[in-house]
Formats: sequence, C-alpha cells, structure tokens
Amino acid sequence: MGIEEKLPSGVLLTTVEMVAGYARKSSVWPATFGLACCAIELMATGGPRHDLARFGMERASNTPRQADLMIVAGRVSQKMAPVLRQIYDQMSEPKWVISMGVCASSGGMFNNYAIVQGVDHIVPVDIYLPGCPPRPEMLLDAIVKLHDRIQNMKLGVNREREVTELEEARLRRLPLASGAGLQGSTSFGSTSHGGADHGGVL
Repeated sequence: MGIEEKLPSGVLLTTVEMVAGYARKSSVWPATFGLACCAIELMATGGPRHDLARFGMERASNTPRQADLMIVAGRVSQKMAPVLRQIYDQMSEPKWVISMGVCASSGGMFNNYAIVQGVDHIVPVDIYLPGCPPRPEMLLDAIVKLHDRIQNMKLGVNREREVTELEEARLRRLPLASGAGLQGSTSFGSTSHGGADHGGVL
C-alpha cells in the first residue's frame, strides 16, 4: 500500500529525476555540425514539412555554450577533428552527441588517412544514425530515442551506479568469433545470437 492510494484522484506523484528528465528532453538545443551532404537532410528536418520545432529544438545554437546536443552530420576530416572536439568541450553539461550518417559513424566510403574512421574516436556518441544520407524521418526517430534516454537518465549517485553497471555489462560480453553466429542455426537467416551479420552465410 503506497501513498498514492491515500491521495484523491488527480494528484500526480513523480520524482525529481523524472521532472529533471522531462525538462531536459523538452528543451534540447542542438549545435549543428554540418560537414557534408548529411547536413542537407539535417536542414530539411528543420523545415516546415518535418518541423523540428515541435520537439522544442528549433533553436540551432551558433554558440556551443548554449547547446547541449551535437549532431555531427557528415564525414569528419583529420583537420576538422580538433575543432569538433573543442566545440564539444565548450558545450554545457549534460551534453549528448548524434552521429548522423555512415561517414560520421564509421568513415563510410572514405577509408583513407584523411577521414576519421568514426567520430567516436573524437567525442562520445549516444546515438548512431545509419544511412547515406539518412532521411529526415530517420533523424527524427533518433531524436525521439535520445529524448527517451534523457527522460530516464538517473541523477547523482544513481547516475554513477548506472554508468558502472553498463561498463561492467560491456566488459562481460564475449568477443565475436568467426562463425560464432552460425552455431545452433538450423535455417537460413536464424542465428544463435539473433544477429543478421551472419544470416546470409551458409
């Protein structure tokens, strides 16, 4: 029996974490970092058809100190990497990063010395958005998923405990071995790990 059963109907109970998460997710200000063709799709997301303003994100900050979300749209060159890191360091805490497009996420087709093979070598990434280039609807879906993560983010000691548990869970993961996904599979496309990486290999 909780206190909510003793209160009259219409009284809303919540926690400080939920209120802070709701306020944060409803007022995310992006620092757009358009580097290539993905930036065109990013600009289209702010247009009237997709209307990024309905998520409270219509204000694209030109100053990093007033932004808390970096959307890296496009390939990151070795020359641009320190600039990107400097802007990230100047952003206010807490801050998040969306890697938009395959070039930002893994270097894409630019497998050479001039392009950083994944922006996660420079800044920590929260959401990886695939595609070349990804559609505005895909970016909106990534933003909604990020909002859900921000809404349920812990605070203080609970946040430190959550980060520690996630790190320990990642350390307990077994490395992927060659052909490991085929063990126990009986039909095409069904693997023991549930992944699609080895589904087409017979």
